[in-house]
Amino acid sequence: MERLTITPRPDDAVARAVDVASAIDALSDLELVRLKALARLGSRGLPGGLGWSDILHEAIARVLDGSRPWPPDVPILAFLSGVMRSICSDHWRRARLEQRLLVSRDDPHQQSWLDDEADGVPDPERVLAAAQALANVYRLFEADPSALKIIAGMADGLAAREICKVNGLSELDYETTRRRIRRALLRDQRNWNK
Repeated sequence: MERLTITPRPDDAVARAVDVASAIDALSDLELVRLKALARLGSRGLPGGLGWSDILHEAIARVLDGSRPWPPDVPILAFLSGVMRSICSDHWRRARLEQRLLVSRDDPHQQSWLDDEADGVPDPERVLAAAQALANVYRLFEADPSALKIIAGMADGLAAREICKVNGLSELDYETTRRRIRRALLRDQRNWNK
């Protein structure tokens, strides 16, 4: 009986460091502005003084060093955006954990509050910040009913197909309106930061 030997193939599902560096270097100025805007949005209100540039640089470093392997079939802009979102989530999670540990040491009567937070109840400050941001977005698009329908669907956690179906939008109308929303939000973000 003949033995079958399996030789491992190089993993094509993950890009090499050289490919990653080339893809990051090839980002256009507009894509870099988008990443900066996403980093600013994600870093808003983060405890511990972590700024948008820290988040962006950390995301790039993680992708370059391979700790966050980039699948080549995913656009680098989308992947870096996801890595930044993950970094922000991890930072919030650590901050909440540290706060729970400090509170539990200082005041044993706070246990009921700690149990609520551990059960997935969001931090009230983050809820307030999110509500204010959403109200600002609704104000920004109050004269654009198509945009408001899409934003409301996103706020409800609906997928693109569901938003189109519920609101009777074609895919083209949906994508056109989403691009208009993104451009308006980026303009508003730039005005807000001045």
